[in-house]
Amino acid sequence: MGFGGWLMLLAIGQALSPLRTLADFANSADGYQQLMTLSNGPLVVYGEVALNLAFLAIQLVVLVSMLRRSHRFPQLFLLQWLAIPVVFVLDTIWIASILGVPVSQVLAGDALVAPIASFVGTGIWVAYVYRSVRVRNTFTRTNVSAQPASAS
Repeated sequence: MGFGGWLMLLAIGQALSPLRTLADFANSADGYQQLMTLSNGPLVVYGEVALNLAFLAIQLVVLVSMLRRSHRFPQLFLLQWLAIPVVFVLDTIWIASILGVPVSQVLAGDALVAPIASFVGTGIWVAYVYRSVRVRNTFTRTNVSAQPASAS
C-alpha cells in the first residue's frame, strides 16, 4: 500500500512539520535578540535553541522513517507526539529557572494555546496511525518468501 486517503494528509503534515519548526525559529529571532541583552539571557537562548533543534531532529527522523515506509514509523510518530509536551515543559522550566522568574510569567498570555493545540491535533493523528489498516499495511515489513504458504 502507499500514501493515499487520510495517510496522504498525515504525510503532508509530517513533511511540513520541520518547516513549521524552522519558521518558529525565524519568528523567535527578535525575542532571542531581546533576551541576549538580559543577565543570563544568552544561556536561556542557547538552551531553548538546543531543545528546539532536538525536536527538529526528532521530526526529521520521523519524516525519513515515513518516507522509507519503515515499520518503526508508528513508534517514532508516537515519540514525536510525546516530545511536544516534554519540550514545552522543559523549555518553560529552563526559562523560568535561568531568568529567576515565576513559571506564570513565562506562561503569560496565550503561551499554552499553540502547544496544547499541537498536542491534541497530533494526538488525533497518533490514534489514526495506530488504528488504520492502510497505515498498518504501508508500514509493515513482510517478506513474502518467508511467509508460510496458505492452503486457503
